[in-house]
Amino acid sequence: MSAWLIGLRRGALAILGVVNPLGWTLLGLGALLLLVARRTDWLEAAVVAAACVLVVLLALPFLLGRTSVEVHLHLEPQRVAAGESVVAGLTVRNVADRRLLPTMLEVPVGSSVHRYPLPSLSAGARHEESFTIRTRRRGVIPVGPAMTRRGDPLGAFSRDVSWTPVTELLVRPPMTPLDSLAGGLLRDLEGVTTDAITSSDLAFHALREYVPGDDLRHIHWRSSAKVMASGGENQLLVRQYLDTRRSHATIVVDDRPEAWGGEDEFEMGMSVAASIAVRAVLDEFEVSFVCGDHAASGETGTGALDAVCRAEPGGRGLVTGGREASRLAPDTSLLFLIGGTGTTLEDDLRAAAPFAPEVRRYAITVDPAGKSRVTDAGGLPVLRLAELGDLAAVLRWSLTGVAR
Repeated sequence: MSAWLIGLRRGALAILGVVNPLGWTLLGLGALLLLVARRTDWLEAAVVAAACVLVVLLALPFLLGRTSVEVHLHLEPQRVAAGESVVAGLTVRNVADRRLLPTMLEVPVGSSVHRYPLPSLSAGARHEESFTIRTRRRGVIPVGPAMTRRGDPLGAFSRDVSWTPVTELLVRPPMTPLDSLAGGLLRDLEGVTTDAITSSDLAFHALREYVPGDDLRHIHWRSSAKVMASGGENQLLVRQYLDTRRSHATIVVDDRPEAWGGEDEFEMGMSVAASIAVRAVLDEFEVSFVCGDHAASGETGTGALDAVCRAEPGGRGLVTGGREASRLAPDTSLLFLIGGTGTTLEDDLRAAAPFAPEVRRYAITVDPAGKSRVTDAGGLPVLRLAELGDLAAVLRWSLTGVAR
């Protein structure tokens, strides 16, 4: 296609884009009534057709003029828990060398639209608007783009210009505080120090008396010599170390609609996943999350929590998610498989199968109609959860065997 045809096509689309549904209605109704009036000499039809044409002609001058502004849209913060509010701010600056005529500024927020009339601004002048976004459920709320709309008061025609990209507001599900997961496996020599005392590692902790069986390479000869010189006793001291562990928590959620008893049950599963992810971040674990087509992994856990916000019911299932998670996080040390009342024990076992035998694995079944309890099936701890607030207790019992 030649360049002039492409330009002609774009120009035609731009012209047609200024016509709103009311404008098409006026144009269509005017043409139809004009045709009827010519064939039937119906005077009333001709009058209505003329009125439609007159409204169109009066609306066209409102499209004239040019808008040259600079718009900044900012959210504070961009990540919140469900139920919290976000303050959004708009700053508009006239970058033209002439006065800006009054116009309309529109900002889509989810399924709604916020409209603000912009006053006349002199060259370089600014105008600010602020509004509050209230969140109710987990998800992603698109905010923007901020658009100026120049058109007639009736809305038959308008010329819209977008000035900002779409900004996403990530709403995390309700969460419950958890105790430390304390589930690190010895993965490498550059991990996170723990309170566990060991006889060999990199993080030096203290000295203790030698006991038969200690590695002679860990004797601290200088300190031993000082003790023997001062006390006159033959006493050897050996080094103690803090165990360092590299821990990686992986969370897999069943995304099949039939695995859950409804939307509220699925949202509770998302709350469980987010609560575990936040606890893992506080424990300085790496975190991975998989739910259907949404997966993320990283050291900070932000990507995993963002994926929790985006997760939606799909058709991949827990078993497929488990295989995906084993490829995404091959160094997993803690595995959490989260499902609903429709998730079977076979699904849990098959989802856990791709992981190494030393990985500590837990199946969490959301069952609001049942009772929170912990069972063991085939060596796999199964945590049945009736309420989100019970998660800390059943998880503590599973990890340590102690309930408080």
